[in-house]
Order: sequence, then structure tokens, then C-alpha cells
Amino acid sequence: MKPIIRLNYDAVRHAPVVNEPCPHLVVPNFISGESLRHILSWRPEIRSGGSYPLEALSLRPELAKMMAEFQGPMLKEIVAEKFDLDIGKAPSMVTMRGQTREKDGRIHRDSASKRVTILLYLNDPAQDWGTHEGCLRFLNGPHDIEDYASEIPPVGGTLVVFPNGPNTWHGHRQYVGPRYTVQLNYMAVGRRTRHELRRHKLSAWWKSLPFVA
Repeated sequence: MKPIIRLNYDAVRHAPVVNEPCPHLVVPNFISGESLRHILSWRPEIRSGGSYPLEALSLRPELAKMMAEFQGPMLKEIVAEKFDLDIGKAPSMVTMRGQTREKDGRIHRDSASKRVTILLYLNDPAQDWGTHEGCLRFLNGPHDIEDYASEIPPVGGTLVVFPNGPNTWHGHRQYVGPRYTVQLNYMAVGRRTRHELRRHKLSAWWKSLPFVA
């Protein structure tokens, strides 16, 4: 009997929107229990840094099915309602990271083509992030990684959602090592988005080639 993977949409519905320093919400148990244990065992091996389109990865059918649901209308409708956004027709883009490099996590805002960013962490819940390296921080400004308003350890099946905006400065202390993140973006409509989606497809093709590490 194939395992049933449950995504906790009710937890997203009931999660409070935090408005400082920018609107965002955090759901620690979007995936938990047996569902999380299965997902962790299905993660694809990613040896290099950078973002990988799902099409460039070898996913088990069960994980691919979960990713398809994750990109589907259920979560999008909840996010639209929580943040009062009109994103019904917004295109989606999904990538996965498995390794974090020294240069990753620098303070930034996401590109203007990304209307909403959703991060789903898929890491061992027993891993200790107590030293704060690799923990996502929403910052009070663009200059100091220690000047943060909230911090989210990338544990278990934690979900983080935030609309892009002028105050969405975020990053993390330098961390090097395995750190699995799925990033789902609801994109703006326009030339910049079309360019980014084309680049996304080209990246998927390139990274799927057997000689690419």
C-alpha cells in the first residue's frame, strides 16, 4: 500500500500573519509525522549548490505527485485569502536546493517578477539549528544580518510564505552543508516573468544533462 502524504492546509489557514518587518506567516507542521518521514527518505540527491528546477531532478513518483499538489490551487487559494492577493492567474515556478554554499543566504529581496515566495523546508527535525547558521531571518533593513525581527529554523516540514515587497529583506548566517528547501513562487505577469520562466526551463534542460554535476 502506497503511503498517503498529507499537506496540512488547515495549519496554513489558521497561521497568523505577522506584519513586522514585512507580512509573512510560518507553519511549523505543514508536513509532519509519517508524511514527513516518507518525504525525507525520498529526497533526491543534490550534491551541488544552487537552485534546481524539479524537471532537472530525478524524483520518485510519490514525491513528484506531492510537488504537483503543492503547486496546485488549494495552497494558492489560501495564500490569496490570507494576504488579500489576486493571484489566481499567476504562473508558478518551483525549484529545489539541497546544498548551501558560503555565498548563499546574503541579505536580499526577491526579484520583482516574484509576487509571492513560499519556502518549504525538508530537513531532519532532529537536526540542531541552535547555533543559528542557516536559519532564515526577516530583517529590519538591508545592512545587518543580526538586525532581525524573526528567525525560522529550516526544520522538518516547515512552511514560510511572504509576498514580495519593499521591506522583505531576508537572509541567514553563513552555513555550508545539506539544507533542503523547495521554493514555490507565484509570478507576476509580464516580460520579465516570461524571461525568467524561459531561463528556468533552460536551466532545467541544462542541469538534467548527464555531464552536469
